[in-house]
Amino acid sequence: MKNKTLLIGISGGTGSGKSTVTKKLVELIKEENVAVIEEDSYYKDQSNISFEERVKTNYDHPFAFDNKLLIEHLKDLKSGKSIEKPLYDFELHNRKKETLLVEAKEVVILEGILILSEEEIRALLDIKVFVDTDSDVRIIRRILRDIKERGRSLDSVIYQYMKTVRPAHLQFIEPSKKYADIIIPEGGYNDVAIDLIYQKIKSIIE
Repeated sequence: MKNKTLLIGISGGTGSGKSTVTKKLVELIKEENVAVIEEDSYYKDQSNISFEERVKTNYDHPFAFDNKLLIEHLKDLKSGKSIEKPLYDFELHNRKKETLLVEAKEVVILEGILILSEEEIRALLDIKVFVDTDSDVRIIRRILRDIKERGRSLDSVIYQYMKTVRPAHLQFIEPSKKYADIIIPEGGYNDVAIDLIYQKIKSIIE
């Protein structure tokens, strides 16, 4: 595995604790050796439609993502090339004009709700992780995140959850759990599971 990038996929429902697991792994591996790619950064550009139309987008459906660009970038990172990662504005519901340079590292972590449901993405992953957390915990975390970090109202978060988030979870995300190599219960607070993943990463890259 030396001189080759190790690609880890961390999936799970909205608010499951994917970011917490990612953060803890980055701390264990050492930040200078890890690059993190968020699936959320690869929402499609919607400059061609109005803000009112963008608000109606189902962000929990596979069609919302620019998987062609994501797959291209993952292949570049695995081959040692840097990428210009897109950035997304969750208040404007559109891709930003600026991008972020991400250099290839020893370990790349891809985090997102739908990454295990896409066969072409799964094929690129060396380790596939699913973070499994009860739905009541996930919705509370999503409400807090979207209000504090994304400028949403409580009513809009609940409406979106019932209309698109929950149906998409049942249709796409929950079934993708079967593709995981490792399932972490209790969100990002299962330190034993996180340490086991870290030990596996060490055994491969060393």
